[in-house]
This record gives sequence, C-alpha cells and structure tokens, in this order.
Amino acid sequence: MKTLKNHTLIYDNECPMCNIYSKGFTKCGMLDENGREAFTEMSAVNKSMIDFVRAKNEIALIDHNKNEVVYGLDSLLLIIGNSFPLMEKMARILPLYWFFKKLYSFVSYNRKQIIPSAGDKTDQACIPDFNFKYRITYIVLVVVFSAYILSVFSGKLGFNLSHNFLRELTVCIGQILWQVVFLKKYLKEKIWDYLGNMMTVSLMGTLLLIPALFTHFTPVFYITYFGVVVLIMFLEHLRRCKLLKLSYLPTISWILFRMTALAFIIWLTL
Repeated sequence: MKTLKNHTLIYDNECPMCNIYSKGFTKCGMLDENGREAFTEMSAVNKSMIDFVRAKNEIALIDHNKNEVVYGLDSLLLIIGNSFPLMEKMARILPLYWFFKKLYSFVSYNRKQIIPSAGDKTDQACIPDFNFKYRITYIVLVVVFSAYILSVFSGKLGFNLSHNFLRELTVCIGQILWQVVFLKKYLKEKIWDYLGNMMTVSLMGTLLLIPALFTHFTPVFYITYFGVVVLIMFLEHLRRCKLLKLSYLPTISWILFRMTALAFIIWLTL
C-alpha cells in the first residue's frame, strides 16, 4: 500500500464503524501509524484547522502539507485513491459519486441510531446533526425490508398464516404510530433518536430471521426460533433505552403492541 503521509484522519472514536475502518487504514499502511486522531482527543492545532460542526457529520482529513481539510466521502476517496487511483477515478464518475455521497451521508447521519454508545451524550462527543430526510429514509427502508422478510417467515409459523406483505407492512407502520402516539409527550426531543434506535432493533430481528428462511423444519421449531429472536430484540431494546436514559415505558409499550398485533393476527386466521 502507498502511504498517504502527513495527513490526519479525525474519526469518531465512539463509533465502532469509524474505529474499524480508520484503524484499517493505518494497519494496512494507507495512512501513517499516527495518521488518525480521535475526535474527542483532538489536539488544539488540529481542532483549530477543522470545521468542528461539519466534522461531526463528515469525517475530516487534514493535509498538513497544504494546511487544507477535506470532509466525508472526499476524505475517504483521497486515502483510497492514493493506493488505488483507478478506484478513486471510477468512484468520482458523476452518477457513482452522487450515489456514494448519498450513501455516506445516510450512514453518517444515522450512525448513532445504528450503533449507539454510552459516551454519546458528552459535550465533546462526535454526534451528527439531526437530518430529517435521512432519518425518514432509514425508517422507511427498515419498515419495507422487515415487512417483506416477516411476510415470508410468517408462512413457516403455521396458524394458517400465508405470505402477506401488506399485513406485515401494516404491523410495522402500526408499531411506529403506536409508539409515537403513546410516547410523544414522554420522549419529547428524543423522539427521533428513539425511533431510529427502534428501527435498528427491528432490523436486527429481521436479519436474524433470514437464515431460517432457507431451512425446512416443523412449525414448532420456527415458533421457538421466533420467540428467541423476539427475546433478543427485547433485551436490545432495553439496552438502547438505557443508553438514551429512558425508563422501561418505551419497552413496555413496544412489547405490548407486538403481543397484541401477533394475537390479533392469529385470531383472524382461526
């Protein structure tokens, strides 16, 4: 690998994804061994060079030779392009560049809802601004994906359940509306952070169901498997509410809706 010398990548050390790929750059020699610096441990010199607010939304790369800073996708392309020029040229082709830039922003603005951490509430934490467009996009994508996988999985549970995407989509949307209506006054300014985290819990559960789609067992097995997945989701929901400094109320409301919806669906099939 060709090392990009005299550059410092300012990464979010509270974000596991940022930690992994920034460490990967130094380990494989694409950056100097000291070519990355944690956002919360930034030196005064580096802090004076960057746009502090923008660096929370887009990872900053400082060029100490030119005293310049690039952000977000451009910083990653500069590092990758130094070792793989062809990859950078391809990524900068306008349609691809537009797509990757949107994808980067989508992940960056939702990263604290995808993987939250206990240190996210400190004053110096690298917390991205709230972006309504990308939060709604995340919620919609998870809802549609979860509804599709659930509609396929439900056919394995017995109870005369058939594949029904519209039914599962209604349940997923109903879960969001239920939580918003009953918890809006309690959650207040945390409503969007909570909804983002709740969607990640749903996404986790959905991903755990996928392996079972390619197996052939009795309905008892799938009912048990589904119960284990719901238990994992329940525990993860509790953990995330604790990180958001919320009480048990959102989790109680969440599981109550899940149980009510499941009981109602089964009743309709009898």
